[in-house]
Amino acid sequence: MAEPSLTDYVRTMFTLFDQFVQEGEATTKPGRPYTFCEKAMIVLFTICQCRHIFRFQAQRRWLVGHPEVLALLQWEHVPARTTLSRRYKQLYATLQAFIAFNGQYAAKLDPKFSQAHLVEDKSLFKALGPVWHQSDRNEGRIPAKLRNLDTDATWGKSAYQGWVYGYGLHLTCNEAAFPSLVQVETATYPESAVLDEKAETILYSIQPTTLAADNKYSKALRIRHWAKQGVVLLTPALSWLKGRYAQAYHRFIKEPDNVYCLRRRRTSVEPLFDLLAKVLGTTGKHKQLPIQRLANVRTCLALVTLSVQVAMIVNSIWGLPLRNISVMTTAFT
Repeated sequence: MAEPSLTDYVRTMFTLFDQFVQEGEATTKPGRPYTFCEKAMIVLFTICQCRHIFRFQAQRRWLVGHPEVLALLQWEHVPARTTLSRRYKQLYATLQAFIAFNGQYAAKLDPKFSQAHLVEDKSLFKALGPVWHQSDRNEGRIPAKLRNLDTDATWGKSAYQGWVYGYGLHLTCNEAAFPSLVQVETATYPESAVLDEKAETILYSIQPTTLAADNKYSKALRIRHWAKQGVVLLTPALSWLKGRYAQAYHRFIKEPDNVYCLRRRRTSVEPLFDLLAKVLGTTGKHKQLPIQRLANVRTCLALVTLSVQVAMIVNSIWGLPLRNISVMTTAFT
């Protein structure tokens, strides 16, 4: 059976981005238009990321040696290293909006991309380089022999990974592990705060029936506010046990449909984090990143989320298993 090629993936990404712009989700930036358009930059960085080429000078050299890719991107010449570095750091907000658009756009293409039932979770990624012990970090002191330290990273802890010095990827996906929203912060940034920042998009734009999350997202006022907006926030709510509203909520989450949604949480978002790590080429329990600094890490993790999103859309079009990302990684490498 024929499989999609690099050209097919690039055309799909270009088509999706053009739709994204036409829908008005992208804001027009003031000043002179870019010489190298955003959609082509996104494709270039996606190709380089799948090839595990993260240094901007190496990306430029690779593009010089592959004129067919330059033609595919519709560029007349190769960008300078400083241009690549600057544009990479600027892409995060566009990628966030593009991923959110794709989430809603794809729901019309395939029932498996439905956003009726969503899942929210966070995964930690270790910063590239050595760790900065909290005692030194609190004092702003960098030991003399500590080289290549990522000072933007912070300490975070999860039940599975333990303590990690790095960053947190906050993902919203559906029950088929299709990404809907993405946000990247330092490891210490609380999950509850991220959900509050996503709330407007979830409640008024996506408008799912349910959103399942773990106990860290439990908050009585949030649960009640979301219910008034027609969205059921399903969490174990282990810290909300007293009072008639709490008792009613715990009876509610024990209903068969709600129990099913809570159980599906682990079989959707956790495999998705594994897919992202596989595309990124990071292995091990702590998933070490290939790049430093918050601005770069934000774009890196948003790009890999977009990569999986596009892979799943193309898999749906070509009749391939949704989570089979090996076809995409083969085409891009």
